Amino acid sequence: MNTYLKNLNRIEFVVTMACTGRCKHCSQGEHRSNDNIDKNLASDAVRKIAGEYNINSVMTFGGEPLLCPETVCAIHKAAKEMNIPQRQLITNGFFSKDCDKIKLVADMLIESGVNEILLSVDAFHQETIPLEYVKEFATAVNVSGVKLQVHPAWLVSPEDDNVYNVRTKELLAEFNEMGIGMSEGNVIFPSGNALKYFSEYFDLSKKEQNPYWEDPTDIRAICFSANGDILGSNIYHEDINKILSSYRV
Repeated sequence: MNTYLKNLNRIEFVVTMACTGRCKHCSQGEHRSNDNIDKNLASDAVRKIAGEYNINSVMTFGGEPLLCPETVCAIHKAAKEMNIPQRQLITNGFFSKDCDKIKLVADMLIESGVNEILLSVDAFHQETIPLEYVKEFATAVNVSGVKLQVHPAWLVSPEDDNVYNVRTKELLAEFNEMGIGMSEGNVIFPSGNALKYFSEYFDLSKKEQNPYWEDPTDIRAICFSANGDILGSNIYHEDINKILSSYRV
């Protein structure tokens, strides 16, 4: 086992960079790439990593991951097979206007073993994403065995009384009426679109540490990019076990 990865316990996948939203707060910017990770390579990576390391969490996100539902399901099916307890999906909930397809994808997710869904709902997402289809999806996945929560993005802090947070709280109240609670969410980090559109809300004289930063000498979570990049290599070109064993700072 690579000593730099001895505490590795989480695997994350950016399933695709394609997205159904055009969010002004997005740290990824304009999402000009439509890359999506190969489902077989991704699910194989889950099995191999979990065979070597004590993985307790797998997360899929994007972009909008449910533009590639078969890939999301393949990853979580592999995680379930490997007895990884937390199998988490972050989605904006808008991938189709076809109610039959929404129900079909919801059933696929439940069958694959997804047991936690964080639904991105806030003032920023709802500028471009129609709420009716998000609610349709939420209703379909709000079943026993799946922990469903809305997962808002806050500007400055959850307590700040800016117009965006006020609108976000109105939206969260609608889901609360549906019996759907919320996570702590996340505070927007000044990068990508967020820096472009909301710079006046940030103190740019202060250097803030990215909340997703990992200590390269003690990695706890690894994240696969939609193009297959991981730890300075790529699973399209090299086996994941070799990538992990050869990783050096």
